[in-house]
Amino acid sequence: MAERKNFNSSFSLIPQVEHALKLSDDYALGLVRSDGHWYGEMNSNVTITAEYIFLRQALGLDLKADAAAYCRHLLSQQNSDGSWGLAPEYPGDVSTSTEAYLALKILGTSPHILAMRRARSFVLQAGGIARVRVFTRIYLATFGLFPWSAVPQLPVELMLLPSICPINIYKFASWARGTIAPLLIICHHQPVYPLPNGKSTTNDYLDELWLDCTNKEVPYGPSLRELLSQREITGLAFGVLDKLLYQLNGLRSVPLIRPYARRQCMKWVLERQEKTGDWAGIFPPMHASIYAFVLEGYKLDDDPVRLGIQALERFAWEDHRGKRIQACVSPVWDTALMTIGLCDAMSPNKQTIDRALTWIRARQLLQPRGDWCVYRPNLAPGGFSFEYENSWYPDVDDTAAIILAQVKHDAGSIASESVIAAATWILGMQNPDGGWAAFDVENDKLFLNKIPFSDMDSLCDTSCADITGRILEAFGLMMTRSSANANVDQLVPELRAACTRGVQYLVSTQESNGSWFGRWGCNYVYGTSHALCGLAYFVEDDRVRVMVKPALQWLKSSQNADGGWGESLLSYRLPEYQLAASTPSQTAWALMGLLAHLPVTDKSIERGISYLVSSQRREGSGASWPQIVYTGTGFPNHFYLGYDYYRHYFPMMALGRYLQGTRGYGQREL
Repeated sequence: MAERKNFNSSFSLIPQVEHALKLSDDYALGLVRSDGHWYGEMNSNVTITAEYIFLRQALGLDLKADAAAYCRHLLSQQNSDGSWGLAPEYPGDVSTSTEAYLALKILGTSPHILAMRRARSFVLQAGGIARVRVFTRIYLATFGLFPWSAVPQLPVELMLLPSICPINIYKFASWARGTIAPLLIICHHQPVYPLPNGKSTTNDYLDELWLDCTNKEVPYGPSLRELLSQREITGLAFGVLDKLLYQLNGLRSVPLIRPYARRQCMKWVLERQEKTGDWAGIFPPMHASIYAFVLEGYKLDDDPVRLGIQALERFAWEDHRGKRIQACVSPVWDTALMTIGLCDAMSPNKQTIDRALTWIRARQLLQPRGDWCVYRPNLAPGGFSFEYENSWYPDVDDTAAIILAQVKHDAGSIASESVIAAATWILGMQNPDGGWAAFDVENDKLFLNKIPFSDMDSLCDTSCADITGRILEAFGLMMTRSSANANVDQLVPELRAACTRGVQYLVSTQESNGSWFGRWGCNYVYGTSHALCGLAYFVEDDRVRVMVKPALQWLKSSQNADGGWGESLLSYRLPEYQLAASTPSQTAWALMGLLAHLPVTDKSIERGISYLVSSQRREGSGASWPQIVYTGTGFPNHFYLGYDYYRHYFPMMALGRYLQGTRGYGQREL
C-alpha cells in the first residue's frame, strides 16, 4: 500500500503532462505546411540583413520599397546602450553595430536621431571602425570606407592548389569554402561602389565612426614582431606570407596564372549553384557569389545573378516586426525534429507524421556529388541537407536526426533503402578520432585559423560531442530495434564498431566537471544532453558508466531554482555564465539527458517537468513555450542562431519521453 501511495504521489504530474502534450500537438498541427513539412524562422544578428542591403546598394537595386520594413527590424534589435549584439541579451559588438549603422544610413535614416546617436557613441567607445572584424572591413572597403590595402591578401590562385596540398580550398570547412571562393574574386577586383553621397576610394560617409579618420591604414592583426615575441610560429609564417603577397601585388600581375585562376574559380562557383539559384544553402556564399559574377562581367539579368538574387529574397522573413534576411532556412531540420517530437509525444496523428517523412525522404541526396566526395570518393551517397535547396553539402547531424525520426515512427523502416543509405553514408563520414563533424570529414587543420583573414576561428569543421551523441543515439536505436533482415544484419557489425569508436571519442572530450562542450547548441547543456542520450544505448560498457555519473551530477547541479535549465551564450567565453535564466529548449535538453539514465521519479526530473508544464502558454490553435534568447550556435563566440521551433519540439520530446517513462515505470511498480 505504501508503494502504491508513493507511486501515485510521484506521478501526480501525468494529467498535466498529457494536457500539455495535447495542446502542443494541436499547435504543431497548426504550423504544418500544405505539403506536410514544417519551417520556422531562423533568427540571427542584424549583419545578414545589413549585408543584403549593402549588396542592393552596390548593384543599384531598389531599396525604397522595403526601406521602412528593414529599418523597423534593424531598430527593433538595438540594445539600450545603442549597440547591436550577436543575439538578444548579448553585449554589443562593434562590427555588428557598425554594419547596422551603415545599413540604416543607406536606407535614409538620419544620423541625428537618438538611435543613431547612441549607436555612434557605442562604436566610438568600442574603438571605432578600426576595431571591426575582417569581413566587415571587406564590406566597408567595397564602398571606399576602408582602404583595400588594410584588408588581408586573398590570392585567387588558392583555387589551383590540388586537394592533396596541406592548404587548399577543400581543407576549409564547407561554409568557409563556399564563401572564400567568391571572396577571392571580390578581393582581386577590389571594387568601390557608390553610396548615397557618391563614389570615392576615400569616402567620408562613415567618418563619424572613426576615432581618427585621417589614418585608416589600420593593421588587421598582430605585427610580425608581436607574433615573434609570442612565439606564434604558425601565425608568424602566415603573416610573412601575407607581407610577401603584398609586395607581389597579391599575384595580380603574374602573366597567365591570374586569368586562368579566375576562370577556374568562377567555374567552381558556378558548378555549385543550384538550379534555384542557391549556393550551399546559406547566406554568405550566396551573397558573395552574386558580387563575384557581377565583377566578372555578368549582367543583373544573367541567370547566375538573377537566380541568386531571387534565392536571397526567398530567405526574407517579414511580419509586424519588419523585414529581415535569414542566414539560412531550416525546413528539413525543423521537419525531422518536429516529427521526433510528435513520435516521442505519442501523437495520434499518424497520417501527419507519414506525410512529413514522405516529404523528407524525397529530399535524400542519392547522387554521388558534393564536396564530401573529394576525401571520400568511394563512399555511397545517402545524406540529407538542412535546407530546401542544397545538393552539395549534406549534413551529418540532419541525416542522423532523420534516421531517428523514421525508426521512432516505424521500426520496420530500419530495413528501408532510405535508412540503410543514410546510415552507410554516416559510417563513411566518421573521423579518425571516432567523432563526427557536421559536413566534412577529417576537416581538422586548426592551423588554418591563424590565416590573417580568419578572425572568427571558424575555418574548420571538427568532430563534436553533440553530433557524435546524436549518431550514437540513432545507431543505438537501429541496433536495438533491428530484426532478422539481411540488409540490417550486414550493417550491424559496422554500426557497433563505429559506436565503439564514438564512445571513445566522448571519453576523450568529456570536461573535468562531467559535461561536454556543445558545438551547435548552447552550450554545455546541449553537448551533455546529446552525449547522454547517445550513451544510454551502451551502458553495458564500463567506460560509459564512468562517464555518465559525473555528467548527470553536472546537469543536476546546473538546475535553476524554478526547476528549469538555462545557459548563456557567454558561456562560450567564460564558464561563470553557464547558469542563466531557464529556457524551454535548454530545460528540455537537460531533461532528455537525465531521462536517458534515471527513473522518472528522480526529483530533478520532476522539477524540470513541472517547469515545462507551468511555463507553457496558449498560442494559435494550441499552446507552446515562449523563448526570446537564442540557443542555437553557428560559430561559438561569433555567430548565434535562434530557431523559432526549438521552443516547441524539444519540450515535446522531453514531456513525451517522461510520459513514456511513467507508463513503463508504472507497469513495473504495479
